[in-house]
Amino acid sequence: MPAHDTVPSHDTLRAYDTVPAYDVVVAGGGHNGLVAAAYLARAGRRVLVLERLPHLGGLAVSARPFPGVDARVSRYSYLVSLLPTKIVRDLGLPVELRRRRFASYTPSGDTGVLVDGADGARTAASFASVTGDDRDFTAWRRFYGLAGHVAQRVAPTLLEPLPDRAALRTAVGDDEAWRTFFERPIGASVDERFRHDTVRGIVLTDALIGTFADPADGSLLANRCLLYHVIGNGTGDWNVPVGGMGAVTAALADAARAAGADLRTGMEVLAIDPSSGEVAFRDEDGAEHAVTAHRVLAALPPAVLSRLLGEPSHDPPEGSQLKVNMVLARLPRLRDPSVRPEEAFGGTFHINEGRDRLSAAYAQAAAGTIPDVPPAEVYCHSLTDPSILGPDLRRSGAHTLTLFGLHMPARLFRSDPARARDEALRATLASFDSVLAEPIEDCLLRAPDGTPCLEVKTPVDLERDAGLPGGHIFHRDLAWPYAEDEAAGRWGVETAHPRLLLCGAGARRGGGVSGIPGHNAARAVLEGR
Repeated sequence: MPAHDTVPSHDTLRAYDTVPAYDVVVAGGGHNGLVAAAYLARAGRRVLVLERLPHLGGLAVSARPFPGVDARVSRYSYLVSLLPTKIVRDLGLPVELRRRRFASYTPSGDTGVLVDGADGARTAASFASVTGDDRDFTAWRRFYGLAGHVAQRVAPTLLEPLPDRAALRTAVGDDEAWRTFFERPIGASVDERFRHDTVRGIVLTDALIGTFADPADGSLLANRCLLYHVIGNGTGDWNVPVGGMGAVTAALADAARAAGADLRTGMEVLAIDPSSGEVAFRDEDGAEHAVTAHRVLAALPPAVLSRLLGEPSHDPPEGSQLKVNMVLARLPRLRDPSVRPEEAFGGTFHINEGRDRLSAAYAQAAAGTIPDVPPAEVYCHSLTDPSILGPDLRRSGAHTLTLFGLHMPARLFRSDPARARDEALRATLASFDSVLAEPIEDCLLRAPDGTPCLEVKTPVDLERDAGLPGGHIFHRDLAWPYAEDEAAGRWGVETAHPRLLLCGAGARRGGGVSGIPGHNAARAVLEGR
């Protein structure tokens, strides 16, 4: 992170002991907190942001995790889809979100399905090579035509007052689209529309990212996950942030500072009094302080907020993912001679994510065991954005690689985190190897000390390292982007306490790096002037 993300001096902090008043205190300096701070400061509000970690951005950060290796890895969050262009434009953010030509590649035996955004004929031929005819490709175009329709109708509502179900149903308009994405379990719709196991799996993975769910389940949790993966900016495109995810956070922090917001790191919020607007916090040296504000925005996981309010936390969240960051000396060879590695890894590379594999892995994880053949997907950011590599690495042909494993719930790592992490990593790398022409470990770059450039994070690691309850990347189960009860409030960020608003992924709308709850919390504050 930028060098100016520093902790204030004790002389500055002593002034807080008099309990001064701010217009707004934002508890949490993740990307949503920064979005809200920037909007509010630009509107003339006195804003203080308190962040526990020594850097801003939460999990939307870049890092050089391998000593002596000049590669900036988007360590946790890694792609951007839901961040509305309006927020980028409103705040004047100098960020570039670069589109990937290839949407995905899914190995299947010695061939595979390549979705080439610039060559429809090649995509069709690729489907036929795996499925044997054009029926699944025709169904694919129909399905994603419906998804595109939903995206165009739902995305504009995300930065507006929260609609109720009937209003969003009217906005969507199309009966088939509404049933497919909002009413029927997505697993049933996919099984009905597609014949081939591989194609079914490609669709269903977006319903399971960071979500431990059965797509056939009547809870429709997988539907909600899929919805947020296909509606971003009205297109559903997943783009690479040039410079890494830390570039997005740095731009937000700079915008908030330039508008006059006071951003403080190393400040752990200890308690929030929602009636008085008082926020108690501790600095990195252990000294305790308090501030008051007319409004408090909680850019925190709901479970953390409950603790700070002294309220019980219901339904503890449980993350479900394995994150593996790597730097490769070169891209691995493929079993499919018709596709170059630069094409296959230029989008999302699916690993054993067929419908049957997904179901088997879910069943094993639900029974308390690490899946034998873990499904996962891989992204090579440096193919789209070489700037995250130092000049020597670029010339050498090195690349970053990020693997995101599915059906790895936190419960599997609780009793013996180190052993379970090692077991999950071994099984996941073996799964990866099974679809390659050579072991991925043979391609890993080695740091100057000889260690391979590979780090692995489980939900329990995220809970420990980042304070993320249950390691849940969405903070809790995703909600529909409409009001499901009268308590939802006008913007979906309101709480039972009039002075306290949600400003993070616990709000009604948004998931991943979106800035949507930050924008909506700021709008709610400004409306309450």
